[in-house]
Amino acid sequence: MDDNKDESIISHINELRETLLRCIYALAIGIIPMLFAAPKVLDLFIKLLIKDSNVVLNYFSPTEVFLIQIKTAFVLDLIICFPYIAKQVWNFLVPALYEHEKKFISSIVLTSSILFIFGAGFCLCFILPLIIRFGLSFVTSNIQAVFGISNVINISLWLIIAFGLMFQFPLITYSLIKSEIVSYETVSDKRPYVAVGLLILAALLTPPDIVSQILLFIPTYLLFELGLFLARRHK
Repeated sequence: MDDNKDESIISHINELRETLLRCIYALAIGIIPMLFAAPKVLDLFIKLLIKDSNVVLNYFSPTEVFLIQIKTAFVLDLIICFPYIAKQVWNFLVPALYEHEKKFISSIVLTSSILFIFGAGFCLCFILPLIIRFGLSFVTSNIQAVFGISNVINISLWLIIAFGLMFQFPLITYSLIKSEIVSYETVSDKRPYVAVGLLILAALLTPPDIVSQILLFIPTYLLFELGLFLARRHK
């Protein structure tokens, strides 16, 4: 009996190892074309970012742009390979799940991915250009804006990830209530605490400026209310 249990554990460890290796191989293969695509993608990203602001991004060391292109290639590689990686992880988990658990998790994964894309797109198309314009609003005849490409790209990527994560809140709220981990009434009564928690989370996920924090907090709280509304509709 113990021998069968040990063999089962070893088998699971081997399956996990093979799953991880397949994911690593996919990332290693994918990074090669992404290194060639990174300069064009970075240029398009900057055009979307600055739009009509007439901003010129500057770099201050010979390797700065090259390092940003490598970072962009890694991000692109993760995005392109994500469906394959998710499928490999899913194939590893499926044998241990019941049928109703498979349906629930598959719907959650799909919804979560869509919300992350919406959050990232919302940040890229609306929030980041707004932050650029806000920064330019302080320009005077004696004060001129000089934006470094590293700072702008790093903040942009961080905010895109933060918005993608924070856009998960309606799904989290809905799932907690539907699975009866917490009741609708409990969550509804704790709105002030949720608001304070979201403000703290927004402060942790954004650069140390009040504008980014507020721009992240407002849509996140509205999405929390949306999740609460959907949970109430489907009680």
